[in-house]
Amino acid sequence: MKITVTGATGLIGSKLVARLRQRGDEVTTLSRSAGDDPRTWQWDPLAGPAPADALAGRDAVVHLAGEPIGRRLTDEVKERIRRSRVLGTRHLVDGLRAVPEALRPRVLVSSSGVAYYGPHGAEEVPETTAAGHTFLAEVSEQWEAEAAKAAATGVRVVRMRTGVVLDAHGGTLKSLLATYRIGMGGPIAGGAFFVPWIHIDDIVGLYVQAIDDASWSGAYNGTAPEPVTQREFSKAIGRAVHRPAFVPTPGFALKLALGEMADMITTGQRAVPHRALEGGYSFAHPDLDAALADTLS
Repeated sequence: MKITVTGATGLIGSKLVARLRQRGDEVTTLSRSAGDDPRTWQWDPLAGPAPADALAGRDAVVHLAGEPIGRRLTDEVKERIRRSRVLGTRHLVDGLRAVPEALRPRVLVSSSGVAYYGPHGAEEVPETTAAGHTFLAEVSEQWEAEAAKAAATGVRVVRMRTGVVLDAHGGTLKSLLATYRIGMGGPIAGGAFFVPWIHIDDIVGLYVQAIDDASWSGAYNGTAPEPVTQREFSKAIGRAVHRPAFVPTPGFALKLALGEMADMITTGQRAVPHRALEGGYSFAHPDLDAALADTLS
């Protein structure tokens, strides 16, 4: 297949591109800086439509580009997050719209996040759950709405609502490991909120199936079948690194460090991947302890 990927240097993008190329796909990328790689096209998502020539004749487009969110949400950061996702996706769809119908990609797989749902406590959150009312929930809803507009051009659209990705070399887990390895890890804000985790191999696998399987369309939770509480998550990391995990991080301390973002982190979502399971996806790492052991091996 011929596939174009945005956000190809990120945590998911880099692994996805590697897997696609490993299986023999022809992968090109869209990046703000093209460099000398002939497989990369230059595109600033905020500046204007994606180049139609980079999309024409492709079988699929995967859209992963977006401003990082794991930090204090100042007004400036909020605006950058919103623009990178909403305007960036709008410009990508504008690029798809400019491609002649005969050359237009058959599918767009666009990233989103489980923050779409807002807080739900211990309630299971399948893909049919309505959008929440937090900042990230509202951004995610707008982000997905822009991606969904590609359907009007005849493109199949899949929206992947990703959870906490387990990878020792990046993302949330990497940021936690140093603390846990010195025995200072533990529950955050009581640890009662749920963590919708997923192994990096499985989130990549879900993107691959979304590309390949023509029956997949709409929203999918990119999470493992068994979300756990943050207390259980912290204990599992402790077991994986053979260290105790009982040093608590009070909610007020996280609030001082991250402000509004702390409230979104400590509410969580018990998101479950009903549609992926119904669509025939078989998780390689459904168990948290085994997933962490594999990630850290």
